[in-house]
Amino acid sequence: MADLEFLEDFLAEVTEILEQLNQDLVELEERPEDLDLLNKIFRAAHTMKGTSSFMGFEKMTTVTHRMEDILNVLRKGEAKLTPDVMDVVLEAVDVVEQIVENIRETQEEGDIDITEIVKKLEDAYAKLTGQKTEEEPAAEDVVIGGGKPPSKEELEALDREIQEMLKKETEAEQAPEETVIGGGRPPTKEELEAFDREIQELLKKELEKEQQQTGKKEKKKSDKPAAKAEKKEKKGDTTIRVDVSRLDALMNLVGELVLGRNRLLRIVQQLSTKYEGDELVEALSETMDQVDFITTDLQMAVMKTRMVPIARVFNRFPRVVRDLARELNKEVKLIIEGEDTELDRSIVEEIGDPLVHLVRNAIDHGIEPPQEREFLGKPRQGTLRLAAYHEGNHIVILVEDDGRGIDIEKIKKKALEKGLVTEADLARMTEKEILGLIFLPGFSTAEKVTDVSGRGVGMDVVKTNIEKLNGTIEINSQVGKGTQIVIKIPLTLAIIQSLLVQVGEEIYAIPLVSVVEAVKVNVDEIQYVEGQEIIILRDSVLPLVELSRVFNIPTERDDKSIYVVVLSIGDKRFGLIVDRLIGQEEIVIKSLGNYLSNVPGISGATIMGDGRVTLIIDVAGLANMIARVA
Repeated sequence: MADLEFLEDFLAEVTEILEQLNQDLVELEERPEDLDLLNKIFRAAHTMKGTSSFMGFEKMTTVTHRMEDILNVLRKGEAKLTPDVMDVVLEAVDVVEQIVENIRETQEEGDIDITEIVKKLEDAYAKLTGQKTEEEPAAEDVVIGGGKPPSKEELEALDREIQEMLKKETEAEQAPEETVIGGGRPPTKEELEAFDREIQELLKKELEKEQQQTGKKEKKKSDKPAAKAEKKEKKGDTTIRVDVSRLDALMNLVGELVLGRNRLLRIVQQLSTKYEGDELVEALSETMDQVDFITTDLQMAVMKTRMVPIARVFNRFPRVVRDLARELNKEVKLIIEGEDTELDRSIVEEIGDPLVHLVRNAIDHGIEPPQEREFLGKPRQGTLRLAAYHEGNHIVILVEDDGRGIDIEKIKKKALEKGLVTEADLARMTEKEILGLIFLPGFSTAEKVTDVSGRGVGMDVVKTNIEKLNGTIEINSQVGKGTQIVIKIPLTLAIIQSLLVQVGEEIYAIPLVSVVEAVKVNVDEIQYVEGQEIIILRDSVLPLVELSRVFNIPTERDDKSIYVVVLSIGDKRFGLIVDRLIGQEEIVIKSLGNYLSNVPGISGATIMGDGRVTLIIDVAGLANMIARVA
């Protein structure tokens, strides 16, 4: 069993390599002549082979070795990359990922059978070279002074072998009989030294040749970029890997500190009111202001340590798009924008699966086959755009295609067939609300069920998962032009801004991201439509819900006026009737535990400045409860 410390470093390094490798291999298929990219991929495979061999993982070493053989042929220009060869290489990467996952879970490679993938790699190598895959040539097979000139890597390998043999000679140990250079007897020390000088001379020539090839490029570069590169290198040396559990623990401690800060602020305000003008109270207030400032800075600093670029998610999609396009015989170009946009690590982990659903649907349902696109006057190659950018305290993610769009009439027909809505419902619905029907469980417009889609599961799961993140999702589509799906989620889920409201004797926290506004209206403005309370707010109908009725809380409504908090979740808006508005406060979300994790309309709890526990409203859950009642 490998040393745990080495194993953690190994897994971290290999995981990073595999994430980048999937993206680079898809790019290579588009730019097969890019030698720099080929060399980068070859180095990645070589690194994985070397580290896995060092750690004693034989299966991984074998697979990566065979991959390296193929990549070596390609980078030397001895053969051209074909889609079939790329399929095999990508399949090998998948096998390596499975092995790495087994190692992560059990510290062993497991019972993965690599026979089939090794055979495929050997066959691909044979097609590229016209010969069977062989083991790396032994020292005696490398010809010096005749035949095909050895590569730089072969010379370096031979040089290391000779240095080892010289070391053994110096230690007066007998060299192995099978290590024979030139055949016959074992070489003497003098012959080894002479041979080593010859190899050093060849290596020197290879180095001079490389310097001549890159010399022009180097001359064009100014000293300023070089200084920047040096600075970047130095910065890399100051980074360290930190276990995620430590960051989570640190974030939890900062959350507790924020709660303590809130309580102290409340106490200081009360003291300032009671003992106005007292010197000690004024000094305490000044100190509290400083603690408040430092706590806020500390909170932001810790949150930034948890922030990771969304590239962690986006980087998987070149491979997903490539494989799916080949499976469906479609031509798809993927454009990724804003991959450096950062958000909380916990959200990155949750957003991946919904995005996979959306991308697969865009390719399967949205983008037409090449022949159909040509007939419609579009380019044969469809375009899928994946973009991310910041908007206030949110991150916006776009999934956009230039395909056939969503047919509103088709959605109406399917919804009626499945009994999801009635004709009367459809007559009242806006175009955006009709588009939203695709998020209903069991809804699908696919004519036939495939391995990709059509079973009516997926879009409802997407919406549910995004709403769990306090996010929203909406669809914009135009028939024949394409579809755009807009996802908006908060940057972090740990500490949020909230609006505190009171109902009866209870206080509730509403996430501020869902609050549109709070208004005070006269009771006589409330109207009833089919038993539902509504008000007309700025020429639009706003359904009302009494929070006291939802949670069965005794309360007395004012006979003259009421407070209404206008909430928005996706394309839905409704008003929440409360007794009193308390104000805005930063809160730390705490889980209610497994036993109380599924309480309808409640997403968690927080501790207030006075020590009371306050429940946090789940706006999405509340909207769904209202829809079911209606």
